[in-house]
Amino acid sequence: MFFNGYPYHGTSFEQTYRCYPASFIEKPQLESGDKIIMPPSALDRLASLHIDYPMLFELRNGASERVSHCGVLEFIAEEGMIYMPYWMMENMLLQEGDVVRVKNVTLPKGTYVKLQPHTMDFLDISNPKAILETTLRNFSCLTTGDSIMVAYNNKKYYIDIIESKPANAISIIETDCEVDFAPPLDYKEPQKAVMPISSGKKAQEAVETPAEPEPKFNPFTGTGRRLDGKPLSYQPPPVSYSGSKDMKPDAQNVNSQSSAASSSRSNAQQSHGKLVFGSNANRTKETEKAKESKPEPPKEEKEEPKFQPFTGKKYSLRG
Repeated sequence: MFFNGYPYHGTSFEQTYRCYPASFIEKPQLESGDKIIMPPSALDRLASLHIDYPMLFELRNGASERVSHCGVLEFIAEEGMIYMPYWMMENMLLQEGDVVRVKNVTLPKGTYVKLQPHTMDFLDISNPKAILETTLRNFSCLTTGDSIMVAYNNKKYYIDIIESKPANAISIIETDCEVDFAPPLDYKEPQKAVMPISSGKKAQEAVETPAEPEPKFNPFTGTGRRLDGKPLSYQPPPVSYSGSKDMKPDAQNVNSQSSAASSSRSNAQQSHGKLVFGSNANRTKETEKAKESKPEPPKEEKEEPKFQPFTGKKYSLRG
């Protein structure tokens, strides 16, 4: 059966046309959407079939078996011809004058679509989702495997449709559709910096080597000296800085040094700074000689007798 000289099949619309880009009829707005221009005879046939609106069509290239979907903008083309966006002809591998089959279809409303930009330049736009939403208002349907073109700021961005739900071809007219983005085709993950082995070993050695403990402050660890210039009869042992446990023997050494120094000072004061009468003077001299000749080992400190005034003997100056 023929309609206006062209075959059609039953109650569905299916025709073959020769395709040409939209630039042939000076319709640049076609490039920003997915709509085609068909001849007036197609409108008469579609009206007689009482098909559902919006009018959606399946485009098929029999030579390459490429399939896409589109809407219709106007019915002003010459008979036997249709005008398509150039990016759609590229998707279907069509050249000027190639034959394409057009069939009316009903598509489900889309709920989810996943897009993948060709280049990272699209992500550099200040608000890519807003630009994409504005562009998709000129589209009536999306097909998995197609590449749509988004024009912005005198530049063209191509985006692949890699997934759609609930079908491979969906209608996006008056529907809430979730949009997800995949990484761009030219995206490269940043490489992690690898530390050299030698530096890693040095860092481990630096961590493993413990810090040397700082010497703690130990008071009164100097050497004692006599006021009369004579050498000490007792040499103190060297003082260690090992910690708080070694403080007790150091304190004992310091006490012994201070006791020896106090005894020597008292002897020096008695011999050089005072006049001693009677037999006490001889006793003090003898004790000094005995101490100089035979040094005594340090003994434990004893309590010194308390001072008692007016307890000495009486002596007469007359003799």
